[in-house]
Amino acid sequence: MKSLAVMKSLVYFRMVLWSFLGIRRNSAAYEDMVKVGPLGLLAAAAILVALLGLTLFGLANLAVSTLE
Repeated sequence: MKSLAVMKSLVYFRMVLWSFLGIRRNSAAYEDMVKVGPLGLLAAAAILVALLGLTLFGLANLAVSTLE
């Protein structure tokens, strides 16, 4: 059961990452949209956007601290 939940969450993250890149075929995107729910997709997108923002913030802090 636990591995099924992990695999399903990986599908959400994969879909969000492909949509960030914008290079996915419409038929493949439609097939994935049938499998998942909208709340899970919003949660995965929010997590990935937060992770990206924190990464950029950390890199900017690292760059500024090395200049001092």
